[in-house]
Amino acid sequence: MSPAEETAKLLRQFGVAGMGDLVSYSPIDGAEIGRLAVGNAAEAAERAARAFLEWRTVPAPRRGELVRLLGEELRAAREPLARLVTLESGKIVQEGLGEVQEMIDICDFAVGLSRQLYGLTIASERPDHRMIEQWHPLGPVLVISAFNFPVAVWAWNAALALVCGDPVIWKPSEKTPLCAEAVMALVRRALDRLGDAPDGLVQLVQGGRDIGEALVDDPRIALVSATGSTAMGRSVGPRVAGRFGRALLELGGNNAMIVAPSADLELASRAILFSAAGTAGQRCTTLRRLIVHESIGDELVSRLRALFAQAKVGDPREPGTLIGPLIDEAALDAMRGVLGDEIEQVDAVAGGFYVRPAIVEVDEQAGSVLKETFAPILHVLRYRDFEEAIALNNAVPQGLSSSIFTTDLRESERFLSAGGSDCGIANVNIGPSGAEIGGAFGGEKETGGGRESGSDSWRAYMRRQTNTINYGSDLPLAQGIRFDIAP
Repeated sequence: MSPAEETAKLLRQFGVAGMGDLVSYSPIDGAEIGRLAVGNAAEAAERAARAFLEWRTVPAPRRGELVRLLGEELRAAREPLARLVTLESGKIVQEGLGEVQEMIDICDFAVGLSRQLYGLTIASERPDHRMIEQWHPLGPVLVISAFNFPVAVWAWNAALALVCGDPVIWKPSEKTPLCAEAVMALVRRALDRLGDAPDGLVQLVQGGRDIGEALVDDPRIALVSATGSTAMGRSVGPRVAGRFGRALLELGGNNAMIVAPSADLELASRAILFSAAGTAGQRCTTLRRLIVHESIGDELVSRLRALFAQAKVGDPREPGTLIGPLIDEAALDAMRGVLGDEIEQVDAVAGGFYVRPAIVEVDEQAGSVLKETFAPILHVLRYRDFEEAIALNNAVPQGLSSSIFTTDLRESERFLSAGGSDCGIANVNIGPSGAEIGGAFGGEKETGGGRESGSDSWRAYMRRQTNTINYGSDLPLAQGIRFDIAP
């Protein structure tokens, strides 16, 4: 069955009838697989603003019930939704299933969170006073998602935003609009089952850059959560700041792994294969720089070349395929811009752009090594001294994810210390890719500084309020100030 035929079958299953000017293409064979209508940004913002006035007063556990119902719908549709992710983004089947599982997991997390939006009790310096800190819903949230995680990133944001009392508008990548439509079909089922959600609580607005910019600029949008390139973040961040809105940015990564002399090379090799080649090198957490000790460099590179050569590149729907296609020809051109004639294309499915992951040994970090190229290119550097390795890890503009393979406790602890990795994610004896939802996800420097998903990331979707209550009969002022009219 062709990708177009299989997609049509799945869309019927979700009840999605596509027509319009926005065209979706499958990276598997480059063929058109659906069309959708472009949305209206202003109408969406208005509906979300009205929905907020009602949703913010709904008790948080009741808001959590909507997310629980959405989790049930996702469980029931896990396999067909994952299949659609494969067809539209080119991920292998296992990765598609994993992405939908992330959605289910964050729904579970958010349901529990709906009863744990805790504030603080603060000691007051004034007699018969108490202070508290509480969290209130923030307002409509715009989620801008990228093609490489066409559904999970929306769920990270939406599940938290909804339990925090915020309506959600989703502007998906124009490269993966059908996945978003299928998710919205499940959202509508959950909303129908809840029965009393306000109109406009969860919306999908399809379109290109102009639609995204209109939403970003709309003052009714309280928070813009944008996932994408650093270039995109440089545009979004100032626009939102210019109207004093909030921005949560999850941008580019140029992730490194240090492999120390004591490392288990078998374990490291397996982690490197997944981290560097998974999703055809199109994850923000993809391993792009390997920093290996000079005493084991030759052995490790030899192992990796053999592994990379064995990894099956092809139709992501086929069993045994580990590396599917690049998203489009522009991605191929970007990879060619780094490798030139050294790029190795694979004749897998006509119309798609399939490449074998590349290993490039370099003497220094310069030029393309300092940039994020969304393709499976692994640059290998050698180090002699451990402090040199940490310096290399940190010597790039991005700061998303990092890892070290070592059995030396001092090295691992140094890597995780304040003087170690400067990334938002730092792992020991696992790769930089494949995060769980329980931890906050995001990074520093040009990665944007935002945090999504677990831990206390929920606070980005709420506003903090400090309260002081006087339950006495006097009016003492803070800091002992006296402000009395003289007798």
